[in-house]
Amino acid sequence: MFIVKVPGINGLGKTKGCEKAPNLIIEFLKQIYSNEQNKTIDPQLLELEEIHLDNEDIEKSNYLIYKNAFEIFEEKPKTVFLGGDHSVSYSLIRAFFDFCDSSGKEPCLIVFDAHADCMPPMKEPTHEEWLRKLISDGFPTENILLVGNRNLWKEEIIFLNEKKIKRMSVNQLIEDLEEMCEVIMEFADGKELYVSIDIDMIDPAFAPGTGYLEPGGLSSREFLYLIQRINRMKNLRAVDIMEINPEKDEKGKTIKLGSKILSELV
Repeated sequence: MFIVKVPGINGLGKTKGCEKAPNLIIEFLKQIYSNEQNKTIDPQLLELEEIHLDNEDIEKSNYLIYKNAFEIFEEKPKTVFLGGDHSVSYSLIRAFFDFCDSSGKEPCLIVFDAHADCMPPMKEPTHEEWLRKLISDGFPTENILLVGNRNLWKEEIIFLNEKKIKRMSVNQLIEDLEEMCEVIMEFADGKELYVSIDIDMIDPAFAPGTGYLEPGGLSSREFLYLIQRINRMKNLRAVDIMEINPEKDEKGKTIKLGSKILSELV
């Protein structure tokens, strides 16, 4: 498993603090001695890198993220990217999309998020617009699945309906978590899979350290079950973990959860 710290933020000041998350997630990983598959976790043995960014120069940061990510997809079979806010995912997944296109592979994107992040994009998309920008760039909409959305702008609902983007609600998940996990895995079967995780997918009782708290999310236990199942998929190429903000956290709950999720992926 290759782990890459990507401490980028472009949230118009709303996500300041998220750039601190990658280092803290790795630091808290030292307290996890084994994951639930009984695999020993030794942070010193992990293959770890960082994309060094200047968050005052968003255009240059996006270029560096894209360039490094494309090279990573060419060289590494599986990678976890640690953000940063969700704007970082645009350049990461654009690189993934272009890599798949250049290598004749079919890309698939599953996004776990309380929000759709589909507002009309700026030139350098923020954490509220990155997915819409990716779609406008040509990412195949039939291969996108949004999971856990529970607070959308009217404009986003219209856009998602027009583009026929598939969605899975929290209620669908909790009514039959095992079956819905099978549906998610079937959706991604036979494609190159990228999974993007906004920590606000999880209920703020378990993950308070994020910018937009949305009640009614999954429990940490339910989400860990999902990610453990998805991690078994041989076509899983990348996962990103975004929007953890240590400055808004309570007793390290959210950072620890980020480390726990990471431990289940290694």
